[in-house]
Amino acid sequence: MLVTVGRIGRAHGIRGEVGIDVRTDEPDRRFADGATLVTEAKVSRTLTVASSRWHSGRLLVKFAEVPDRTAAEQLRNLFVQAEVDDDARPEDPEEYYDRDLVGLAVRTTDGAEVGEVVDVVHLPAQDLLEIRRTAGNLVLVPLVEELVPEIDVDKRYVVVADRPGLLDPDGADVVPTEADAD
Repeated sequence: MLVTVGRIGRAHGIRGEVGIDVRTDEPDRRFADGATLVTEAKVSRTLTVASSRWHSGRLLVKFAEVPDRTAAEQLRNLFVQAEVDDDARPEDPEEYYDRDLVGLAVRTTDGAEVGEVVDVVHLPAQDLLEIRRTAGNLVLVPLVEELVPEIDVDKRYVVVADRPGLLDPDGADVVPTEADAD
């Protein structure tokens, strides 16, 4: 199965290195020398990692098929994917591949079935579970232990600690502001 592991950024230098916006928890593994990646585009192409290094907190990658800066610039903003076995799991038991979470049933801490995970949204600050409620609406829940205390991939469910307004936006506690008092 192909899994998105990064997005190619701007060229770095004149020898064809590119910056990578990393989309994996295992960048040293996915961008290791000799690793093959596939671009996610109308016409995909296979790229082989010739070398990779961290520079000022940014991953720089040199692909064997990219000889210079001009060729590197043509790859900008393309997503790259790695082949991952369907039964592969991250080494850390507290980490999950997106594909492991999508489709899981969502329960509250009191056991009520409330929906299904339909996507995992990756933001700079944190990841979010996109949940389709049984009523049909979509809600986003931060993927943090306080709000998602339990994930059981084998039994196919995730537990959400519901708070007012989290799973039911209409149930949010609204605190009046001074402007509302006028």
